[in-house]
Amino acid sequence: MNVTEFSKRVGLNPHTVRYYDKMGLLDDIHRLANGHRSFSEKDVVWIEFVQRLKDTGMSLEKILEYASLRKKGSQTLAQRKELLAEHSSNLKQKISIEKQHLKKLNEKIDLYQSALDGKISLD
Repeated sequence: MNVTEFSKRVGLNPHTVRYYDKMGLLDDIHRLANGHRSFSEKDVVWIEFVQRLKDTGMSLEKILEYASLRKKGSQTLAQRKELLAEHSSNLKQKISIEKQHLKKLNEKIDLYQSALDGKISLD
C-alpha cells in the first residue's frame, strides 16, 4: 500500500508517516522502482504499536531508542523489555495520579449536584 493508503489505515497524515520514516522510526520500508514507499501489514502492526507507545506518553526519543534496539535483533530483547517495563511503571504511576484527579473532580461535581438539589448550601 502507498503512503496515502497506509496513512488512512493507521490514522496518521501522510506527512507524519514520511517524517517517521525519515527519522528512522519505520523499519526499512520497501520502495517501488519509482522510489515511492510501499507499506506492508507488518508495517501497520509496527506503527500501531508505535502509536500506542506515543498515546501512553512515551517520548519520540524513547520510541526511537526502542526502534533502534528492535532493528538490532534478538540480542536486544533484555534492553527492550527493560525499556518497556520502565514505561509501564511510569504509566501505572500516571494512571494512579489521574485516578486521584478524577476522584476529586467527581467529588466536586457531587457537591454541586447536592447544592442544586437543595441538600446543602454553598453560601
